[in-house]
Amino acid sequence: MGRSPCCEKAHTNKGAWTKEEDDRLIAYIRSHGEGCWRSLPKAAGLLRCGKSCRLRWINYLRPDLKRGNFTEEEDELIIKLHSLLGNKWSLIAGRLPGRTDNEIKNYWNTHIRRKLLNRGIDPATHRSINEAAQDTTSTISFAASAVKEEENPTTAVFVGKDAESQVQERCPDLNLELRISPPCQSQHEPLKTGGASLCMACSLGLQNGKDCSCRVASNGSTSGSTSAAGYDFLGLTSGVLDYRGLETK
Repeated sequence: MGRSPCCEKAHTNKGAWTKEEDDRLIAYIRSHGEGCWRSLPKAAGLLRCGKSCRLRWINYLRPDLKRGNFTEEEDELIIKLHSLLGNKWSLIAGRLPGRTDNEIKNYWNTHIRRKLLNRGIDPATHRSINEAAQDTTSTISFAASAVKEEENPTTAVFVGKDAESQVQERCPDLNLELRISPPCQSQHEPLKTGGASLCMACSLGLQNGKDCSCRVASNGSTSGSTSAAGYDFLGLTSGVLDYRGLETK
């Protein structure tokens, strides 16, 4: 259910108020006060709507209304209050004695807006027009870039791959594989012990093994030689271990 109308529109006068209607409204309010605006037209003998009587009294017939043009101090106060309160004209009118909200709203739209624009100030944000334009441009460019990324997702993927390749070029792979190998011995300077040179196998403790070149040299020498290089001390060549040399005296 909606709100019921304040009066019957068919039996009310419309248009401009006459001098007689103004006098009746002023006389009734001075005698009885404002009271209920719905019952006031019938009690005052007026063929007017209650809303029309209220607006006529508040905006035109109140004795404390301030007539005349707005002063410079009132202009600056309206600008300051508008920057804090926005378009809340009733609250702004409460800070300006004798001025109505409708009057302040009309004065703002016809005079103060033009004054702020001439100063280079945006009436809505009370900021410089250049700053507001820059903020709008940056917002539009950011939104456009976001839309382009949504439309071309493959481009973003390629860009990501390029960035990864650049990172890989800056940080090359390091081969941390470790290998254990026998100590390297220079071939130009063979290991010498007791005036005789030893092969690589002998230097690793593998005397008379399969890879021992000293063994080959000893086999090619004359039989009966008792040199240190050809003497089979442990019998590894013949396959028989000789314990005679290990007997204690």
